[in-house]
Amino acid sequence: MRIPDYISPIVGWRVWQWDATGLRSLNNESWLPRKPLEAKCRVSDCGMLARRAEALRGSHDAPRADCSCGVYAAKNLTQLRTTGYARFGIHGEVFLWGALIEHERGFRAQFAYPKNLYLPLEMLPFTLAGIQSRLQTLFPYGGDIFIFHSSVSIPLWRKGSGLDAAGLDFLMGRGSEWYARRKQERTIKTGDRVAIIGRGIAVVEQVNDKQVQALLWNRSVLRVGRKEIVWDGVNMRWECEPSNNRGEQ
Repeated sequence: MRIPDYISPIVGWRVWQWDATGLRSLNNESWLPRKPLEAKCRVSDCGMLARRAEALRGSHDAPRADCSCGVYAAKNLTQLRTTGYARFGIHGEVFLWGALIEHERGFRAQFAYPKNLYLPLEMLPFTLAGIQSRLQTLFPYGGDIFIFHSSVSIPLWRKGSGLDAAGLDFLMGRGSEWYARRKQERTIKTGDRVAIIGRGIAVVEQVNDKQVQALLWNRSVLRVGRKEIVWDGVNMRWECEPSNNRGEQ
């Protein structure tokens, strides 16, 4: 697909849903790679009164001034954010051409196609393999892809050259920080609670490389081998099976 060179496209901003099939409008309209989205008037799908009104006006190409049809886009990123839609998916620049109707804060267009995409950091997996898999659905659109984080755009994929070093370095650094944080969270420490199965909850008082000392609800002190205490990801807690050989006082 290429934008017709006898029409100068306008660039707007909009939001898409992003799933395993690629890009979709917030109303679930599919955006196909290498194929412009052409607006269709769907007012006649909205109910009997709308269908009667449409019949009186006659069918028409989208967009039209006295209708709400067309592909919507904001004029700039600031205006897109003020609409509140930006939080519902990924956002980006979009080419608009053909019949075009301008409004105070945006446009309704006959044809549209993504130009560049900006991915919120929280929408990306933590592993590079997971990120690569997700991005496979976006590469075919042919635009540049950026990570959007803390109001900063970091290049991740460049049209014609592939993955960008800046984006990869950022993601690797984020991954390292995340794994370090996860390791810290999964390291038992003083003050943590441990569920002693069948006995109750104990509070960790002391920890060393080999042993954990914890205080049960009845003030009994347990000394447990550190390897015996495991993190249960389902219950989101430290757990330990009871043992008759465990030191207690």
